[in-house]
Amino acid sequence: MEIIFATGNRHKLQEAQQILGNNYTLKTPADFGITEEIPEDADTIEGNAIQKVQYIWNKVHMPCFADDTGLFVDALGGAPGVISARYAGEGKNAQDNMVKLLNEMDGKTERKACFRCVIALIIDSEPTLFEGKVDGTITCAPSGNGGFGYDPIFAPEKYGGKLTFSKLTASQKNEISHRGDAMRKLAQFLKEICTDTIK
Repeated sequence: MEIIFATGNRHKLQEAQQILGNNYTLKTPADFGITEEIPEDADTIEGNAIQKVQYIWNKVHMPCFADDTGLFVDALGGAPGVISARYAGEGKNAQDNMVKLLNEMDGKTERKACFRCVIALIIDSEPTLFEGKVDGTITCAPSGNGGFGYDPIFAPEKYGGKLTFSKLTASQKNEISHRGDAMRKLAQFLKEICTDTIK
């Protein structure tokens, strides 16, 4: 089954393909000539995921999904949240976002945080949502070379808060991550849809 993943992030694409497996061929908007910036200016990550997938659906009318992810830090009142990808400002990068977050966390002993991911899928015009979440802590400094985004400063509870996402292998991260959680729910839903179709 071919399905569009509304992302230009190759790391996300690789993670998604690993989780969904070979029964699905993931395409990107660029494969269909959609190279413009996809709107994502909603107030919530749920809203952003729906906005992005609806945009792609309106263009190509084929199965597609989009995700939006936020890092929610308790000591910062839930920030950066929905603006996680542009926390340091428009035009900034992941490194800038991490530096800003670590500066704002400087001296704070309460470092609990969670990643939330919401995937919106459209098969036949109406979106279906899948959510994943992982709890952890914000480290005092970046650690590890893998992953992307805030991975070098987020240590999931699963490994006792001692290893950041950047220090885990791709399979270890997918097993416990917010996106992995949401993606597995998506995969199960797609499997059930295909089974019902065959019946």
